[in-house]
Amino acid sequence: MQKTALITGGTRGIGLGIAKILAGQGYNLVLNGRRDEESVESVLNDLKSGSTDVGYVRGDIGSRKSHRDLIETIKNKFGSLNLLVNNAGMAPRERKDILEAGEESYDEVMQANLKGPYFLTQAAANMMIESKKKDTGFRACIITISSVSATLASVNRGDYCLSKAGLAMMTRLFAARLGEYNIPVYEIRPGIVSTDMTHGVRDKYDKMIEEGLLIQKRWGTPEYIGKIVAMLARGDLAYSTGQVIMADGGMTVGRL
Repeated sequence: MQKTALITGGTRGIGLGIAKILAGQGYNLVLNGRRDEESVESVLNDLKSGSTDVGYVRGDIGSRKSHRDLIETIKNKFGSLNLLVNNAGMAPRERKDILEAGEESYDEVMQANLKGPYFLTQAAANMMIESKKKDTGFRACIITISSVSATLASVNRGDYCLSKAGLAMMTRLFAARLGEYNIPVYEIRPGIVSTDMTHGVRDKYDKMIEEGLLIQKRWGTPEYIGKIVAMLARGDLAYSTGQVIMADGGMTVGRL
């Protein structure tokens, strides 16, 4: 049976890179984003090839209604869900020192980056458990795209760092809870990845990379993150769950 993957924020950036790799591996895809379907129609059509079908659900990932819409779309269109990729997220609209940052930004970032993925994972996990109970051979996996900001402190975007640190614990919690159903749960922490989100700070990071920020002196790509997702989803790390895969070019390796 053909597998189905749900990728939040799957029509641009890292999410689109993941979608391209999974489409190449024969997955059916359900993608989520905030743009209307007409705006992403060309992206959706590009992903459709051979036996791969693609569905799109517009909505705010922080909304429980969006979660219900996604689950219903998957049930109606494909019947079951094999892979959830929590990718959608946001940076604060304005970077502010933590001594000055306000509640509005905090609430918005935490809603999108932590509360939304937490309850979507809950909904997806329950759907996967239902499929497991009907078919013990059913395979499922949950992967969350986090950030090196889960552990690296940026004092001008504290809300973002806290949300990513929360995702790290979310991964461990769901890994512990879903172990009895043999549903592995992973976290991927990208470093500097070339997307539209990082376009505005490209010169800054080019300089930092040249000065030794990374062991591997190059930007990451969305497709590279997609290859890690595909590896985990295939079960290549079968005797592993609740673990973090660093995809940061060696940024977080301690050096003297």
